[in-house]
Amino acid sequence: MAVGKFCERLFQTSNGSAMFACMTKRTQRRLAAIVAADAVGYSRLMSSDEEGTLAALKAVRDDVFDPYFTEHGGRVVKTTGDGLLAEFPSVLDAVRCCVDIQRSLAERVALMPKGRQLQVRIGINLGDIIIDGDDIFGDGVNVAARLEALAEPGGICVSDDVARQIRGKLDVTFADDGHHTLKNIPEPVHVWRWSSAASIKPEVIDVSEPVPGFDGRPAIAVLAFDNLSQDPEQEFLADAIAEDILTRLAMRRWLPVIARNSSFTYKGQAVSVKTIGQELGARYVLEGSVRKAGKRVRVTGQLIDTESGHHVWAERYDRDIDDIFTVQDEVTDAITAALEPAIGRAEMQRAQRKDPQNLDAWECHQRAMWYLNKVTEPDLERAYELFRQSIAADPTFASPHAGIGLLGFLLRTLSYGSPWSPSRGEIIEAGSRATRLDEMDHFAHAGHGFAAIVADDHDAALASANRSLELNPSFTLGYHCLHSATFFLGDYQASINAVQQACRISPNDPWLFYFLTGISACHYMLRQYEDAIEAGRIAVERYPMYANASRWLALSLAQAGRHEEAVQMMRRWRDLSGSTVEKAYNAYPIRDPAYLEHYHDGLRKAGL
Repeated sequence: MAVGKFCERLFQTSNGSAMFACMTKRTQRRLAAIVAADAVGYSRLMSSDEEGTLAALKAVRDDVFDPYFTEHGGRVVKTTGDGLLAEFPSVLDAVRCCVDIQRSLAERVALMPKGRQLQVRIGINLGDIIIDGDDIFGDGVNVAARLEALAEPGGICVSDDVARQIRGKLDVTFADDGHHTLKNIPEPVHVWRWSSAASIKPEVIDVSEPVPGFDGRPAIAVLAFDNLSQDPEQEFLADAIAEDILTRLAMRRWLPVIARNSSFTYKGQAVSVKTIGQELGARYVLEGSVRKAGKRVRVTGQLIDTESGHHVWAERYDRDIDDIFTVQDEVTDAITAALEPAIGRAEMQRAQRKDPQNLDAWECHQRAMWYLNKVTEPDLERAYELFRQSIAADPTFASPHAGIGLLGFLLRTLSYGSPWSPSRGEIIEAGSRATRLDEMDHFAHAGHGFAAIVADDHDAALASANRSLELNPSFTLGYHCLHSATFFLGDYQASINAVQQACRISPNDPWLFYFLTGISACHYMLRQYEDAIEAGRIAVERYPMYANASRWLALSLAQAGRHEEAVQMMRRWRDLSGSTVEKAYNAYPIRDPAYLEHYHDGLRKAGL
């Protein structure tokens, strides 16, 4: 698939509001970040203490909202009794402002008497607004209001457009909340959420209750899916899909799965997921339904955190039912592929909230992976420290050894070389040790593959990548490893196929910026410079702190004859990486001398 069509499918944006057709020529419209906020439980508070509630609300607006709006360039469009609507010219400023507001309010709430706590929820959307005097209208405003209603007290919900704009630019993590059908909004909206609870200092988090799981790892219970069809004979399809998902998940070594005989006993019972989690020791519960109508079947699935009750992931799948077994396999593959990255993100966020002095081996590893995903040099250093801390806590745990293999690969290709960096020998040994500790762990084999690239053993890297994907065909880092191995072996079409498959499996993957950079690099090596530039620009836009995206974009611009842009982008790469010319030339161990020279030629033409 051409990179243009592929990226277009990945990054679709919504159409503007139909209201524009009704506006006069004098009506203005522009793109803006829209913020909707309201007080939680306002009516209840007013019924018990009108004067006190009004005074508290006024104090919050005067002391918190107004100063932060002024600082971040926001404009209050209008206020209601318990809420407000505002616009910002910058998405980044809007999110910074709202996070600051919620953090400030969290400190106030902690000092308020129980039952009198005034909390706020906020929704942020990026979209076209229609200007009418001092007021604003349009679908963008409506979506912001619906997002605000989804947010939890003290929390923020943002649309996918907002999440894409801020990714990698703020030290704030938004959790993927899946797609939601919002009232009077025609298309489902992909929602991301953040809570002020994530920013509370670790020492005030309640960790007195033991976290359900197995040796610190999260367990998942797959409940029997509900048959919503009028045909009782479709019960077998609901049970079969749930059983297939359970079996497929049970093959994942890092994710303990509760046995069917236990999880299916709740079928037909009205039991809360929190109770199920406590009774089964499961941190996550997957529930779903099957509905058949004519020749179509709809399967829905939702993953719930049993401690908080929050949805970690949700999706629906519509299929023609000509071949029931094909439908069953397709839906099972799709759901299991989506669950692993969703749980991974949730676990990384959980580890970030814990006291750093009170982390077990699993939590150290998850925290390390969170830092690794940021790929700046200071974050990689912190990831290395946490991997070593995880190994010290449990030397038999394979994942942190695999993590060091991946870390070493990133350090080489990013051209970093700080004094703290692990030695080449340590990286290679860590990769080997991972597979010795757990030969059936898919991440262990991927880590071994990345370490093999550091050792310039590309054939071993390819074998490890393939073994990782045999164990888990939905493992995106396995495709990342396969992409890297085939890239250095010179099979650039196979390399593109690997990263495109990773994107199809996990279109919101934390490593998506790397996959796009990989597509750009492959098109460069194939001398398809316009495609390389297109993918490179998207990678730079999505994650501006990832230095390699700028490097490959610079090379492609240079070969396309756009010298000034290339030099500017290469300067950006050097500023981000702090690297030397020598490290840049030696970063990529490309086997074929002709392709290696093509890489070096691009560096020279880009001014390095």
